[in-house]
Amino acid sequence: EIESAIVGVEGVAEAAVVGGEHDVKGEAVYAYVITEDGYEESEELREAIVEGVEDAIGPIARPEQVIFTPELPKTRSGKIMRRLLEDIANEDELGDTSTLRNPDVVSDIQRKVQGD
Repeated sequence: EIESAIVGVEGVAEAAVVGGEHDVKGEAVYAYVITEDGYEESEELREAIVEGVEDAIGPIARPEQVIFTPELPKTRSGKIMRRLLEDIANEDELGDTSTLRNPDVVSDIQRKVQGD
């Protein structure tokens, strides 16, 4: 439901949501978002995503972090590899990436999350 709420926001093409560790809450929502053509990542879009989730589901589902990315890690058959997104959110060692359509996307997302 969180992904549906995010994709319902104008300017969002695709989203994947995972749970990640959080020092205070125990677990938090991390959203990885691809913007639609013609939209750029911005603080306004980030705020619209958070508000869209809160309006649709409630504050409990509020994303702790919204990470904009040009691509999500997908298998060759098109399935999103949420396990890898969880590993990135938790700063864990990554599992097997050999089945990914584009393995480079994982390091790109890691750099964004780490602020490099």
